[in-house]
Amino acid sequence: YQDSFPYHEQREAPAQAAILHEPAYQYNLIYDNAQFVGLMLCWETARFIYVEHFCILPSMRNRQYGRKALELLQQKGKAVILEIDLPADGVSIRRKAFYERAGFTANGFAHVHPPYHAGHDGHKLVVMSWPSALSEALYTEFAAYLQHVIMEKV
Repeated sequence: YQDSFPYHEQREAPAQAAILHEPAYQYNLIYDNAQFVGLMLCWETARFIYVEHFCILPSMRNRQYGRKALELLQQKGKAVILEIDLPADGVSIRRKAFYERAGFTANGFAHVHPPYHAGHDGHKLVVMSWPSALSEALYTEFAAYLQHVIMEKV
């Protein structure tokens, strides 16, 4: 988690511990048999699943673990929403392409993720969704949930 996300995209340890008790929150460890592979940290509502953090260990990438983890999530039959950095460099462009290969669509909404830390600003991100682009109503529902439920826990 700390290696995969910059500080401004990480919850502080007490906030992370507190949300473990939230019924909508899922802290999923990804394993291949006994080998730890990565994390997928999600919030599930009646209408969508929001992937707050998702990472595969660098040494385990390019082995289809990310694709398989997303496929398991997609089997729940709900819209899946996640955010990525604006595609501006090689890494962010490859990340967007990875999600597109997994069936995700970039949405055109102007989106700023609220800050995880006092004294920090939010940061612009691209909202991606599966199986299709979000309606304005579903994006508005997601944005309100992010602001008033998820980010209230920081």
